[in-house]
Amino acid sequence: MSNNNNNEVIEQPIDIELSEEIAEGIYSNLAIITHSQAEFIIDFVRILPGVPKGKVKSRIIMTPQHAKRLLYALGDNMQKFESNFGEVDIENTGSGNTFPINFGGMTGQA
Repeated sequence: MSNNNNNEVIEQPIDIELSEEIAEGIYSNLAIITHSQAEFIIDFVRILPGVPKGKVKSRIIMTPQHAKRLLYALGDNMQKFESNFGEVDIENTGSGNTFPINFGGMTGQA
């Protein structure tokens, strides 16, 4: 955005490039969020059944202002999603801090 002589805000498009590799995406089934005074860190983790250790697949670092914008954008998109497809049910909500590490399925034996 920029200002002209009349103090009107002029919207300028943002040119964003998306490579094929990034466009494929990375699957994550757990996000761990930490913060300091200056930044928020979101680690996207993949945990697989039968594997005792999860692996961080991506880390995003952002300012508190951008983290809040992300919070609002996710809320807005979730509201739109649920109005089209119905409410998203979250199991084991409890305190919101639980994650079913065992995935609730049967365990194999060799």
